[in-house]
Amino acid sequence: QVQLVESGGGLVQPGGSLRLSCAASGNFFGRYVMGWYRQVPGKQRELVATITSGGFTNYADSVKGRFTISRDNAKNTVALQMNSLKPEDTAVYYCNARYMTTTWGQGTQVTVSS
Repeated sequence: QVQLVESGGGLVQPGGSLRLSCAASGNFFGRYVMGWYRQVPGKQRELVATITSGGFTNYADSVKGRFTISRDNAKNTVALQMNSLKPEDTAVYYCNARYMTTTWGQGTQVTVSS
């Protein structure tokens, strides 16, 4: 069991940066694969990035080289640094924790627009 709370979303101009944070509560955080996903209304929720307890990362091709996922197991947090943002990055971003089951955060809106 884990609870996830995201923060850091907002409005940013194309080319700008945002840092999303996800704070997890509950035991055994170190067992979870953590991830960030995003969803646009009417579209499938898609993978943005994942990170294992040991720090192995995986990124969607669309964000590779622009986004960086990180975690601090001592603080039970995971972050997503988003640089060079594009309008197509606009979505609700969800924090995800996966072990035996999957848990989602409430989501945080990221809007990239001039």
